[in-house]
Amino acid sequence: MSSDTPSFSLAIDQIVAEKGISKEKVLDTIEQALAAAYRKDFGERGQDIRAEFNEENGTARIFKVMTIVDGEEVENPASQLTLAQAKETDKKAEVGKEYVEEVTPQDPQYGRVAAQTAKQVIIQRIREAEREATFDEFQDKEGEIISGIVQRIEGETVFIDIGRTTGVLFPSEQVRGERYRVNQRIRVYVVKVALTSRGPEILLSRSHPGMLRRLFEMEVPEVFAGTVEIKAIAREAGERSKVAVLAKEEGVDPVGACIGQRGTRIQTIIAELSGEKIDVIQWDDDIARFIGYALSPARIIAVDIFENEKRAIAHVEEDQLSLAIGKRGQNVRLAAKLSGWRIDIVKAGEEPAVEPATEDKE
Repeated sequence: MSSDTPSFSLAIDQIVAEKGISKEKVLDTIEQALAAAYRKDFGERGQDIRAEFNEENGTARIFKVMTIVDGEEVENPASQLTLAQAKETDKKAEVGKEYVEEVTPQDPQYGRVAAQTAKQVIIQRIREAEREATFDEFQDKEGEIISGIVQRIEGETVFIDIGRTTGVLFPSEQVRGERYRVNQRIRVYVVKVALTSRGPEILLSRSHPGMLRRLFEMEVPEVFAGTVEIKAIAREAGERSKVAVLAKEEGVDPVGACIGQRGTRIQTIIAELSGEKIDVIQWDDDIARFIGYALSPARIIAVDIFENEKRAIAHVEEDQLSLAIGKRGQNVRLAAKLSGWRIDIVKAGEEPAVEPATEDKE
């Protein structure tokens, strides 16, 4: 079977360049397609048909592969032959080995029909290979931040062009108060990559806590290098977040490193998140001290710990009460999420209620 050499070569090169698929994968796909075309018109059920495509001259050879078996009879004549039959043409034949016979049709009409059939299969296989290549590429980007351009908006769902495919930013993964427009370039967090019958499905987010973690890694060299560790994140996207950090080396100020000189590092992160407020908190293994830090910017007098209930009572002066609780309870709610403890805020000298006023409701 032959074809116009330049067109085959150009088509292969174009597929490799545009689809990002390796040449080996393309050639393998073509050979599988040619074998499928032969099986459709000439093959028998159970046959092992293989094709060998010559990229240089655009020709293909078709081979029937059979297994050599011992004995005088075979169970499946389409895929087996006896040792005696094999030795008629191959004196070195052995039981258990493959016997390969070329069956390339010489009929010019076959060449035209098979080429058309092969073309259709090639197109389908190339699409499948492209989907797999795209899936492989983005699967490695799960948990990372990537850039994209808003392609279209359907209702509240935003579709983002991220290169070789389109990702989806559902309303639940958007930041409250942000507005998106077509052709806008934005950075998004890759939550999940799944391979469906329609191709790769890339789920994106702007509100995921992982996005905040990655932004710190990108903007704070000490976090990227591991000398400062992010221990916990509590986030209410678009409004406020708390990030607990710990220095892994002596002499390093983890909070100062994350904020940067004159707040340059933290301001860059805040700008990326449309003005979301970010509290950077010193991590402490002493849970009472840590809860006191987590309730920043309020000044905490003391924290009572109830281990069995995983509950804490924070005591504050009256002028710090509203600051500790925060607007609509946000500050104490984020502190509870950050620490994993239920927290009740009381004025100094007052007895707390039996049940804590605020608890972690993640």
